[in-house]
Amino acid sequence: MSEKTSLSERWVLWMNRYEARRAAFARPAAGFVSQPEPRSIGRYARGKQLCAGNFLIAGRVAESPGGSIWDLGEHGAEFDDEIHGFAWLDDLAALGDARARVLAQTWTREWLERYGRGKGPGWTPDTTGRRLIRWINHAIFLLQGEGSAISDAFYRSLGQQTIFLSRRWKATRHGVPRFEALTGLVYAGLSLIGMERLVEPAVKALAKECKANIDRDGGIRTRNPEELLEVFTLLTWAAHALSEAGMLPSADHIDAIERIAPTLRALRHADGGLARFHGGGRGLEGRLDAALAGSGVRAAPRPGLAMGFLRLQAARTTLILDAAVPPEGAASIHAHASTLAFELTSGRRPLIVSCGDGRQFGPEWARAGRASASHSDLSIQGYSSSRFGRPGKSEEPGREQLTDRPHSVKLQIGTETTRAGVVAGHDGYVATHGLTHIRQLELSDDGRGVAGEDMLAAIEEGHKRAFDQVMNKVMLKGIPFQIRFHLHPDADAEVDLGGSAVSLVLKSGEVWIFRHDGRAEMTVEPSVYLEKGRLKPRATKQIVLSSRAIRYASRVRWTLAKAQDTPTHLRDFERDDSEMVEEL
Repeated sequence: MSEKTSLSERWVLWMNRYEARRAAFARPAAGFVSQPEPRSIGRYARGKQLCAGNFLIAGRVAESPGGSIWDLGEHGAEFDDEIHGFAWLDDLAALGDARARVLAQTWTREWLERYGRGKGPGWTPDTTGRRLIRWINHAIFLLQGEGSAISDAFYRSLGQQTIFLSRRWKATRHGVPRFEALTGLVYAGLSLIGMERLVEPAVKALAKECKANIDRDGGIRTRNPEELLEVFTLLTWAAHALSEAGMLPSADHIDAIERIAPTLRALRHADGGLARFHGGGRGLEGRLDAALAGSGVRAAPRPGLAMGFLRLQAARTTLILDAAVPPEGAASIHAHASTLAFELTSGRRPLIVSCGDGRQFGPEWARAGRASASHSDLSIQGYSSSRFGRPGKSEEPGREQLTDRPHSVKLQIGTETTRAGVVAGHDGYVATHGLTHIRQLELSDDGRGVAGEDMLAAIEEGHKRAFDQVMNKVMLKGIPFQIRFHLHPDADAEVDLGGSAVSLVLKSGEVWIFRHDGRAEMTVEPSVYLEKGRLKPRATKQIVLSSRAIRYASRVRWTLAKAQDTPTHLRDFERDDSEMVEEL
């Protein structure tokens, strides 16, 4: 972190603390004008674990039966942000029994006693906005059976947090943090007696953010599908709260919702999960469908790219390709070197995946998950299609900006009588090796097969000279590259047909066969699946095609198709526990 950034962050922290303590002397809220319908979704299993004293927060594990969530010790900023944002309140409310309510009430009282006067790490605008939404959503759950002294303290704190948020929301980063802060301010202004004056400025600010940070195609700068879902969810919550209070959301607000909805539909696999690129996960089960249904927007995905991704669909099969340049600058601190990587899902079963976002497992996993080798993509040995870190400036491990990114991604989308396909290429390896990666994918019209070709080509004269220089350095032995196909942990892989194919069996009973043209060496190797809500990375496998580029054009063809005896339609009754939280 640079000295300038460090000073800036210290100033923001100091101002947050100053305004938080100043807000403690502000006029409290007298009660609720109205209360929006709760819309946040929690996990029943996580609620049970919290009641048992088992905590899995921001990738950290702690056990404290009968203990307080506020006594878990110091585990870093992300940990503090999660517990002080009260997202766990959704999980306890999802459980909803007497034990869960008592625990929620106890921990809320303890927060009021320890941090309610503006102290502690929970006083940042985005965390405060998230906390306000949960407190307002679950106020009945929190206040049931409590006396007047606790109720008064609760309302007093709501008023203080709202005043703090009205003064500090501008200090948040653009994107999800800014939308969280403003949505919390809209909620509080609409719900609390004496805070009505804050609604109109918050609505105007929210409209301005929508216009500035949601592009005309319904995307955001980070190109993170799960972040887009978070923004969309917050905007739909704010719109519903305004409508329930008899107010109309702004035109820019509504327009942003209408632009985002079809983009999210394009980023959704057949199983309802999001494509896992650029720091995003699949999304909490049910949240995407709930947000889309709640928006009232029925528009189908638009043709072509959606936030830089291309979705091919046929029957029960979806293929989503990262077909644009990666994010840049500050928007790239969690971005992946995933250009031309793809994921494939058949019905309810993911088959070809990305390793995913490893932040909750520490900075080393975070960095590893961003590399090209962690995606179903081609990578030149020892290189990613984008590199990490800014020369001359240190970065927090795992949060380095992307550098030496592909500057151009060429794309040609075509359809034939029986196939939908795409040809795409990027220049991420031109600077290092003089080579352009070109990937062709074709999905059959019945969804039963994908035909692919990956090529490394030196196209222009300057590229050929650069390639020749690299070849001279390696004594003309060729430039090693790998094409990786990471498999979902539920896909069983077995080398078949004397080593010329790999059979992939899904829990649904489907059997897929992977083959290649013999121009590469095929192996099945260990891999990992990095998933939120897990204690550690899940072990899985990957198919790897290894070869060497020895000419100006080197290509490898491969196919992935359902076995002939696999029916087109299957009733998939096998229970899927992938979204369940592990036992601690």
